[in-house]
Amino acid sequence: MDIIKISLLGICGVILGFLLKGTKPEYAAFVTMGIGVVILGLAVGKIRYIYEVMEELRESVGFEKSYLSSLVKMLGIAYIGQFSAGICRDAGHQATAGQIELFCRLSIMVLSLPVLMALLETIQKFFV
Repeated sequence: MDIIKISLLGICGVILGFLLKGTKPEYAAFVTMGIGVVILGLAVGKIRYIYEVMEELRESVGFEKSYLSSLVKMLGIAYIGQFSAGICRDAGHQATAGQIELFCRLSIMVLSLPVLMALLETIQKFFV
């Protein structure tokens, strides 16, 4: 049922933004940001649940906690980056949105390097 609430909230925000765009375009951007912040706040509960399940998985499988931490950071970077880039696009700043997305991709790549190195070491030990 949460998806229906979020979808309706998003649709109402878009309609309100569309109506304001003709008369007060500066308010349309604020409406978009406000709706985005509310949806982001509602998504925190889902992210917390994902983190709890991944913690249980880590305990049962036995991999390092730093890998779980990196994965959650990557998820946060992707979500916040997409949110920020979307707001920039709505405001008409495509170049800034592209730069945010590029920075987020590079940040995720940097975070994934230690995990990749650990995987390569494990594979190397397996073959030796």
